[in-house]
Amino acid sequence: MITPAHRTRVSIRGDAFWIDGRPTYEGRSWNGLPIEGLLMNARLVQGIFDDLNPDTRGMWKYPDTGSWDPDRNTDEFVAAMPGWRESGLLAFTINLQGGMPRTAREGDQPWHNSAITEAGGLRVEYMARLSRILDRAGELGMAVILGVFYFGQAQRIGGETAIRRAVDETVDWIFSRGYEHVLLEINNECNVRYTHPVLQPPRVHELVSQAQARSHGGRRLLVSTSYGGGTIPDESVARVADFLLLHGNGVDDPGRIAAMVRETRQVPGYRGVPVLFNEDDHYGFDAPANNCLAAVGERASWGYYDQGRNDYGEGFQSPPVRWDPATSRKRGFFGLMRTITGR
Repeated sequence: MITPAHRTRVSIRGDAFWIDGRPTYEGRSWNGLPIEGLLMNARLVQGIFDDLNPDTRGMWKYPDTGSWDPDRNTDEFVAAMPGWRESGLLAFTINLQGGMPRTAREGDQPWHNSAITEAGGLRVEYMARLSRILDRAGELGMAVILGVFYFGQAQRIGGETAIRRAVDETVDWIFSRGYEHVLLEINNECNVRYTHPVLQPPRVHELVSQAQARSHGGRRLLVSTSYGGGTIPDESVARVADFLLLHGNGVDDPGRIAAMVRETRQVPGYRGVPVLFNEDDHYGFDAPANNCLAAVGERASWGYYDQGRNDYGEGFQSPPVRWDPATSRKRGFFGLMRTITGR
């Protein structure tokens, strides 16, 4: 086992997240709302992005060099992390198969961005980049929500045997590195365009349980999966997941965000675990009512998702990404985080 330089530990007690034996944002409230125990986060899924398809690799070129560089992308991600933490952000989502960039070809995904091989193994170069990010997160006392499968790339994996192998190998890799600050998201939006039945809502709980069943030194991972915007988790997931993930995409009414949290807690099988948005593309951070504040008002964590364009500096999901707060929207989000969390 490789022992990280700083072993940050994330745990859950009731409906609250704890880091290193203390509740997050300990003692903090804002505008009469308790913040303690929440896990404010951002969707930063392209931190280890690469494109293994030479025909599309040029789509992601940096304007100053005219070429794509996956190591530069990860270097700049790591360099930006202390600023996120200083703003009060305690977690981010990163995916082994990335996410949908904003391109003119959204109907398909010809690019090949996957840390997972067709047979379900893990690509060494991707995991090396991920290690750099997770090591720095541990040093900063941040949690990481690690997504395994993405609907735009999961079809490249050969079948259910390979899918299950990828789950096991991901869990074992986390254990082998000694990481205790990683939460696992089996797949992003399990109800959206997956071809493998085991990644779809009727069966995805099997993979949640499979990941939970693996342990090392008496410790297991905290595991869940997410659903598309506006969707309430199924009972099968509510009965086994350690936390419940919601998405606010397409939900324009903050009142509906609040209702989603209440409805999630009424799903049969709900066991009092944390409710967490880790993707929402609604902003208005200076408005008296927005999706972030609506979630916090229901004691649910909230996650910022900024798609952006493929212009360098726009958004967080469209390579090449500027990982610093380069736009007024990003600055608005991090400013609100400082206000809410007391940073």
